[in-house]
Amino acid sequence: QLQLVESGGGLVQPGGSLRLSCAASGFSLDYYAIGWFRQAPGKEREEVSCISSSGGNTNYGDSVKGRFTISRDNAKNTVYLQMNSLKPEDTAVYYCAADGPRIDVVCNYYGMDYWGKGTLVTVSS
Repeated sequence: QLQLVESGGGLVQPGGSLRLSCAASGFSLDYYAIGWFRQAPGKEREEVSCISSSGGNTNYGDSVKGRFTISRDNAKNTVYLQMNSLKPEDTAVYYCAADGPRIDVVCNYYGMDYWGKGTLVTVSS
């Protein structure tokens, strides 16, 4: 069964850090671009970050730029989202999604083929 599984969410105080993981099972992420999205209660889904299949191209939403870092370890079939300087407004369910498989998939937020079920991040004192 092909699936993406997010982990690493939890409760953290403002200013703290978390690292989210997006692990694939049943397929290799080598030929997929990965996007991270989030959705807070009562709000529309927001594009957070994406990374190309090669890892050479990344993008960040304006609200997380300078605080979040996306990376991938294809040997572990996992993509990470390092989140620093967290703010209460970062509270949301975070999802990862995969676009592919193709050669040299660029970083993008559209046409995702697989989605995870999400992990909850709560930033609160």
